[in-house]
Amino acid sequence: MEFLYFIIIGAIAGWLAGLIMKGGGFGFLINAILGIIGGAFGGWLFGVLGLSIGGDFGPFITSVAGAVVILFIAGLFKK
Repeated sequence: MEFLYFIIIGAIAGWLAGLIMKGGGFGFLINAILGIIGGAFGGWLFGVLGLSIGGDFGPFITSVAGAVVILFIAGLFKK
């Protein structure tokens, strides 16, 4: 069940990151996939930086932050 939760949160985070990036998105499906990857990346990045966001929305905020970074990097290769 945790895996399904991770997928859903990552997909929503990818969609939201596409909205935040304004023009940096790749469409819903690719943004969702990048959001899932971004969730894992965000967790790793926050751990390296020593940041921790608690509460009910902590994993979601971490996923969105990671997805924004992943979309930014992917946007560099899009051009």
